Formats: sequence, C-alpha cells, structure tokens
Amino acid sequence: MNMTEVARFLLGLRAAGWSEKEINDFMLYIESGEEQYKPKPREKKAD
Repeated sequence: MNMTEVARFLLGLRAAGWSEKEINDFMLYIESGEEQYKPKPREKKAD
C-alpha cells in the first residue's frame, strides 16, 4: 500500500466509527499478526 491508500484506509475506518485505539490495534495486528490486536466482532444493537 502506498501512503495515499493508507490515508484513505484510515479515514474510511474513522468514518465507519472506529476509535483511534481500534484503528491502531488493527494496524498492529496487520503488521505483527499478534492475536491480542485482532479486532473483535461488534455486538449488534437491539432495536
């Protein structure tokens, strides 16, 4: 990925409602593969 793609990727995650910690942890997971940073499924809101 080039820097333009990375910037769009990060902005897309922000627009989707991800917190900065969630984004940082996801980036660490992508780079390291460590399970502690793997995203957890979000719980669906009850209607």
